[in-house]
Amino acid sequence: MRDEDSRNLILAIVLSVIVFVAWTYFYAAPQAQREAELAAQRAELSAQEAPQPNLPLPTDGGLAPGAPAPSLSPGGVPAATREAAVAAAPRLPISTPSKEGSINLRGARIDDLILKDYRETPDPSSAPIVLLSPTGSANPYYAEFGWIGSGEVPGGLPDAQTVWETDAQALTPTSPATLTWTNEAGIVFERIVSVDEDALFTIEDRALNATGEPITLFPYGLVSRHGMPDVLGYFVIHEGFIGVLGDAGLQEWSYDNVLDADRLRQGVSGEVWRDVVGGGWVGITDKYWATAIVPDQDSAFTGRYTAESAGGPPVFQADSLGAARIVAPGETATSTKRLFAGAKQVDVVDGYADTFGIRQFDLLIDWGWFYFITKPMFYALDFFFKMFGNFGVAILIVTVLLKILFLPLANKSYASMAKMKAVQPEMMAIRERYGDDRMKQQQELMDLYKREKINPIAGCWPVLIQIPVFFALYKVLFVTIEMRHAPFFGWVQDLAAPDPTSLFNLFGLLPFSTPALLTVGVWPILMGLTMFVQMKMNPEPPDPIQKAVFTWMPVIFTFMLASFPAGLVIYWAWNNFLSVLQQGFIMRRHGVKIELWDNIKKMLGGGRAAAKG
Repeated sequence: MRDEDSRNLILAIVLSVIVFVAWTYFYAAPQAQREAELAAQRAELSAQEAPQPNLPLPTDGGLAPGAPAPSLSPGGVPAATREAAVAAAPRLPISTPSKEGSINLRGARIDDLILKDYRETPDPSSAPIVLLSPTGSANPYYAEFGWIGSGEVPGGLPDAQTVWETDAQALTPTSPATLTWTNEAGIVFERIVSVDEDALFTIEDRALNATGEPITLFPYGLVSRHGMPDVLGYFVIHEGFIGVLGDAGLQEWSYDNVLDADRLRQGVSGEVWRDVVGGGWVGITDKYWATAIVPDQDSAFTGRYTAESAGGPPVFQADSLGAARIVAPGETATSTKRLFAGAKQVDVVDGYADTFGIRQFDLLIDWGWFYFITKPMFYALDFFFKMFGNFGVAILIVTVLLKILFLPLANKSYASMAKMKAVQPEMMAIRERYGDDRMKQQQELMDLYKREKINPIAGCWPVLIQIPVFFALYKVLFVTIEMRHAPFFGWVQDLAAPDPTSLFNLFGLLPFSTPALLTVGVWPILMGLTMFVQMKMNPEPPDPIQKAVFTWMPVIFTFMLASFPAGLVIYWAWNNFLSVLQQGFIMRRHGVKIELWDNIKKMLGGGRAAAKG
């Protein structure tokens, strides 16, 4: 049997790997399983005859099949800037407390949306976040709604070139807007658009059949994004296509996944979920922002992710196609859909899920597989943030509460560790007495543990408890918009970003920036010091290799955590500090010597001896 120091060394290495490496790739196996299931779905769907007409594909930029491309400026030349693209078409302004923009009356697209409450950087004078932009700008991104006909519809359907009329001066939370257009056959198309104060648009489409023949219409909604978006590329968060599609549940596809999917039409790849029942939604998500089409939750619909990649930048599209509406002469078809377009605030997203009965809409925020830990962690932090107005303070308070919650278990662990240190002389004597008889040595040690009521693995519990807390806090800091640009005190102005200071330019006193690898800030150093103190409270292991590992581990962790969010490092440092106090108190109560100062003296003495040598 290995001695206890060896066991602790192995556990420390294993747990470190779990914390800093393994969980980063936690999604790989489930992702592979999902891909296998989706491949089976694709094979099954490809053998079926589509019972509905095709939605507009992204090759048309969201236009109906065969519609001409829009001319966004005189002569058909694409606009040079976003502002010029916006100005090139008649528009209905959008004005709410949280966003501003406009609806393009040519095509009735929602393609101009700015989030007033969020900035590009923590500097309040920096530019606001631009979510949606029209075609002709650098990065077109828009939502579109309408009808698809089964066969030829007399007089035609509205498309991206259709200029709608409106009865409103502006779209606001208190004043919905009605858009109208009548085709040559007298079919009246009407769209009532309303918006709330946060992130939800409600679109009610109506089509009055003024012809003498019945017509069949299918309602659709889509979000389209042109060009390959910049993504972080971390396994810990999903960016790309997202949705919940009936019994198929949550679907998360990266942009590359859709580009590599089965071909649906020439130059277009994608995935289709037909006749989805039981509710759902489809959309595109970034780290903090998202757009999502929410069809009628009580009716069947077809969901689809597509990508066009032939010639030029790719065009991505998430869309839904509703069930057929057979409209008799003189009757009106109606369809109500919703568009989420904005920041993924937890209370807002959860509120929409509850208010409108949107199936699993809370999964728009990527809580991960450990959502049962991650989400309660967020609620706890948010509660204290609302009380004290500082997420950093909330992290400190939640850490104390977690310490109190696990206090009985931690006290037992530290007490068992203290007892083990107290019987170290007996353990050494047993090892010397039975050095050549490993079986007898193990038996005598186990008898000693039973006699003294010692649990040899009790020292692992404090670290094991910290792992899920560490992961949950990292996830909360990384994915929630509430943590974005949340300041602490002093130099930490964004708890979701690394500590910006660096030891290697004397924390900003020297006039140069340090490379990312050498950006080791104040809080990572404090974390490393607290970890060093905690480890030096125990007797040094006799093995020189183990001794070196434990000596250098705080330094290694300091550099590793330097690139992590500052809020996470603050938690780790504060947790270490509380653990030092707790462990010191328990060791004194059990009469066990705290080896901190002796170990430091030995370390310094060894350094001086080496220097003299």
